[in-house]
Amino acid sequence: MARFLAMTSRGLIDVLDEELRELGLQKVLKHPSGVYFEGSWADCYRANLRSRIATRIILPVLDFPAYKPEELYANVLKHDFTKYIPATGKISVDAHVRDSGAFRDQRFVAMKVKDAVVDQFREKFDVRPDVDTEKPDLKIVVRAVKNQFSIAIDTSGDSLFKRGYRVAMTDAHLKEHVAAGILRMAGYKGDRPVVDPMCGSGTILIEAALIALNIAPGLLRKSFGFQRLNGFKRDEWEKVVSEAVAEEKSELPFKLYGFDVDKQSLKVAQQNARAADVEEFVEFERRPMETLTAPVESGLLVVDPPYGERLGEKDLLLDAYRDLAHTFKTSFKGWDCYVLSGAPELSAAMKLKAERKFPVYNGPIECRLLRYKMF
Repeated sequence: MARFLAMTSRGLIDVLDEELRELGLQKVLKHPSGVYFEGSWADCYRANLRSRIATRIILPVLDFPAYKPEELYANVLKHDFTKYIPATGKISVDAHVRDSGAFRDQRFVAMKVKDAVVDQFREKFDVRPDVDTEKPDLKIVVRAVKNQFSIAIDTSGDSLFKRGYRVAMTDAHLKEHVAAGILRMAGYKGDRPVVDPMCGSGTILIEAALIALNIAPGLLRKSFGFQRLNGFKRDEWEKVVSEAVAEEKSELPFKLYGFDVDKQSLKVAQQNARAADVEEFVEFERRPMETLTAPVESGLLVVDPPYGERLGEKDLLLDAYRDLAHTFKTSFKGWDCYVLSGAPELSAAMKLKAERKFPVYNGPIECRLLRYKMF
């Protein structure tokens, strides 16, 4: 049994914890940096394949304090990194340092860790692995807060939010794991229609379709980091994949609906839905907010409206938020409506009282998921 850490964006740890428990993982424990769980490598494979909310699954291997470069180097040597890949493999080191007076330069930290690992290979095999930041066989994750270091082996490769269906995108797009996270916060279990009145590149609706069809998000990816590590058990991986495929649904008793005024956004959304193989379950239509009506009698509305990040944009968006509130009140009575707000002054213009507010980060932007129950 090994102890893994599932990482995600700030604000999503509670729903990630719920998800991992539902996946049947053992000794699940929330932590400020993510959610720990214990299990076999097959459990790691399953978490990578099926988690909609995790961004990365790592295997922690070292925790230690270091105050000088030579201490950092010496502590890294305490773990045998040569067991993970052949000596001819490729490595990379991803270092993030915070509040560390002695180690201000993340590149220097990455270099010292890389030097220690490379020296291990050279001493044991008389060969040093190459460095490849694009597609390494072994990715080492280093996190340092003040002078406390944590070092882990990445098992995911590319971040797990990169499902593989985003073949096109709009200027402002919601990351896939955040869309899945806010759908879970909204109580969505794939059991009812979902409407997104400002659908952009379609991420919320595509994630809702994957949930409703019980399609594991990792099935759309080409590869994972664990597949390049020594000891990768192909038969166990194929079993995990087969189990996920067997649980998929092929049809739904309802549709999902996306609206937008921008033709290009709708084109992008349709391309992405097609790439995710959910196009037949999602209807996209060009409709202005002020004339929008509910396409079905009841369901869930989730929207990620623009935040007005560029100078002068917020004033231009005030009317759009007022129109959104008017549409809620006139056309979506009886619905649960959720707004991911990254601009409090804009959501205030809606003049609606939110029943609940969930803090969540969309990239670097601190947001609130606001719940409005329309009576």
